[in-house]
Parts: sequence; structure tokens; C-alpha cells
Amino acid sequence: MANKVGNLIKKARTEAGLTQEQLARKVKGADASAISKAERGELKLTNDQLKQIAKATGVTQKSLLDAAASSSYKKNSSTSSNSSSSGTISTGGTMKVSATERKLVELYRNASADTKKKVMDELKKGETIDEISDGIGTLIDSALDLLKK
Repeated sequence: MANKVGNLIKKARTEAGLTQEQLARKVKGADASAISKAERGELKLTNDQLKQIAKATGVTQKSLLDAAASSSYKKNSSTSSNSSSSGTISTGGTMKVSATERKLVELYRNASADTKKKVMDELKKGETIDEISDGIGTLIDSALDLLKK
């Protein structure tokens, strides 16, 4: 079986415009060597590290965790203890995500639970963009406030 998680990590990292070293700085317990080994399928990262990579690169946590569950590793299958304009999110299939969509995901992740609920309620209604712009504006404002802190 191909090293799905390693390929996904590398693709997400490069599409996010990050070097292995830059990504490693965002992942607790990992260094550039660990990221390199994980991308080659020689090191299995912890689920927590995969979640941190997902957050740093803008892919879904589920895509990395699912890929990790089905990947084989070349050498070390133990967990690590020391360790763009578009991205791909795997949800069983593959979905291309624009830079705008990726930014919305990042903003959504940083929004309050209340703001997330409001935006989801509006999106579920199937309203036009003009009708949901207030909810998205609130989401963006909340995310920007969090980033300023």
C-alpha cells in the first residue's frame, strides 16, 4: 500500500508554501527530519501531530487521520516522540479547495462557537450570498479579532 499520509503531508505542506522546517516549528515534538521521514513513510506521527499539521496547512484533520489509519510505513511504525492557492482535502474522494475556501476554513476554525453556529444555520438555509453576508462578515470579524490578540 502506498504511503498515503506521507504524500498528503508533503502535498499539503508544499501547497501551503511551507518548508519542512517551517512546518516542524508548528508541530509540537517534531523537527524537520521528522517531517521528512513522515513524508517518506519512515515515521508514523501521533494523531495530535497530524492534527497540528492539518491546522498549519489548511487540510482537514480527518483527511490526515484517515490516511494515517490506512498507510503502511517503510521502517518505523511506532509513533513519534521526538519528532497556496489551492489545496486538496480528502474526504474519501478528493476535493480541490480554492484559496478563498481555505481562508474561510481557517477563519471558521478561529471563530467562536456562537459565530460558527450562526454561519452554519445561514448556510443550511441555502440563502444567496447577499443574505448570508452578515453571518460571514461576523465570522471574519471574529477571526480577525482573534488574530489581533
